Amino acid sequence: MRSTVTERITVDLRAQDPISQAGIASQLRTRPEVRIIDRAAAADAADVVVVVVDVVDDGALRLLRQAQRTGTPRGVLVVTQIDEQQLVSAAECGFVGVVRRTEATPERLITVIGAVAKGEGYVPADLLGGLLTQVGRVQGQVLAPRGLNFTGLAAREIEVLRLVAEGYDTADIAVRLAYSERTIKNVLHAVMTRLNLRNRSHAVAYALRQGLI
Repeated sequence: MRSTVTERITVDLRAQDPISQAGIASQLRTRPEVRIIDRAAAADAADVVVVVVDVVDDGALRLLRQAQRTGTPRGVLVVTQIDEQQLVSAAECGFVGVVRRTEATPERLITVIGAVAKGEGYVPADLLGGLLTQVGRVQGQVLAPRGLNFTGLAAREIEVLRLVAEGYDTADIAVRLAYSERTIKNVLHAVMTRLNLRNRSHAVAYALRQGLI
């Protein structure tokens, strides 16, 4: 019977100081689930970037953005102190896993790194309530009055994409929604331009991935 070899998660580890770098590295190097890469020698981006900071200040945000620019789309932030607004700033840089240093045991780090590698996230429970409150406030006070949601799409744009996905052409969509064909074309062009989508098929694929249609 052939044994199954589990693929190790490659990790790009970065810290603001060498002591923090060495401390987290010593915890991860003994774990068979992950492999810390040498950034200088690695040909490809790591699966997950792990950044260690004390607080999410301007210097830390520069480090997070620099890590994001390497091409690694998912990040784990190990931090001493963080509040809800700083959590949002970290998420904007692609860091969807957050672990406080006081909770950064090897087991917790591996759990969060594994979750982030699969496209999931992890936020300390005490921050989650405040974060959801902020999300609701932004949706209700900023986005909803403009007919938008967190995807950046208006209800009309979502409806047009749904009909495109169902196979309707521009003329059919215009009739069904009581708009001119020019308006439908403008809606699709605006969506593709704003979200950097190549064509209608790409726009439909995006909407499907986001669970909009």
